[in-house]
Amino acid sequence: MPSPRTRDTPQANTAPAGPQARPAKQRDAFFDNAKYLAIVLVAMGHTWEPLTDQSRTAEALYMVVYAFHMPAFILISGYFSRSFDMRADRLQRLVTGIAVPYVLFEAAYSVFKKVANDDPGHPISLLDPWYLTWFLVALFVWRLTTPLWKVVRWPVPLALAIAVLASVSPDIGDDLDLQRVLQFLPFFVIGLFMKPEHFQLMRRREVRILSVPVFAAALVVAYWAAPRMTSAWFYHRDSAQELGTPWWAGVVMTLALFGCSMVLTACFFSWVPRRRMWFTVLGAGTLYGYLLHGFLVKGGRFWGWFDYSWLHEPLGEIFLTLVAAAAVTLLCTPPVQRMFRFAMEPKMEWAFKRDAAELARGRAKS
Repeated sequence: MPSPRTRDTPQANTAPAGPQARPAKQRDAFFDNAKYLAIVLVAMGHTWEPLTDQSRTAEALYMVVYAFHMPAFILISGYFSRSFDMRADRLQRLVTGIAVPYVLFEAAYSVFKKVANDDPGHPISLLDPWYLTWFLVALFVWRLTTPLWKVVRWPVPLALAIAVLASVSPDIGDDLDLQRVLQFLPFFVIGLFMKPEHFQLMRRREVRILSVPVFAAALVVAYWAAPRMTSAWFYHRDSAQELGTPWWAGVVMTLALFGCSMVLTACFFSWVPRRRMWFTVLGAGTLYGYLLHGFLVKGGRFWGWFDYSWLHEPLGEIFLTLVAAAAVTLLCTPPVQRMFRFAMEPKMEWAFKRDAAELARGRAKS
């Protein structure tokens, strides 16, 4: 669900470049493809949201996609966080690659809402993430806790227990969107402990074949469930009580959705191409697409772009889907990355002390 090619982020699977650095490892096309396809599904889901009130089919598609697109993104984020420790250079990259973009985009989205939605009273608060920026908060917290998950005996059951407890704890509140941080936590922890052979297993031919009836069954179930349940369960941002259900429903739904999400995520990975495709290069820019496409989606809601009746008909829904895919694809391209790198990947050498080992090497050379 994030890019810099040389940073310790969910996008990063290359070594830092430099005259004294070892040759960079070649990026794995499978993961770049998966990240690009996942971000396209994120953009499509956000575009379908205004259509779900009037279209049961759109609601069913929305539920199925929301069941796995962010879990897949988060699982990949965990996978590429396996090497994170409290080393100074990695903490610096955590600040410049996650914390600083959060501050900048949270402020930008808040100002955008004030102006575009004519809402001058909307606060600018770093404690209450608005819209897409919750993911940066979550990734910052998850990555900081990586060393802890490596030392506990049963990390995945513990993370799942935390998610279940969060789903029945309305007192957690909205600060830092902690409900989402805690309820999505199991997917990050699973990613931390996955190995390449696990992805190889999901990419086997029999898994790919089996995924077709699984997705078909998921769509049928979602079509049946669309008028009977709220899609807010898939956001993982509220407790069961806040959704108007008894506390035990939080336990049941958290476990049930976790199982569904893992199955559909495996099905999604089974269909991700392994070889380089025309869109593989865009996998390095998915954080750009993620953070920037929200301005288009929210702007469309504020300015009434979704109010045209023809957009709520089948051809209109297809048109919006294609527009969403094209827009987020454009926002992941290298020119857009270069344009917004100052906000996404600020270097900020001035903000950090130089590492003692680096200083020693510099003195030795001189």
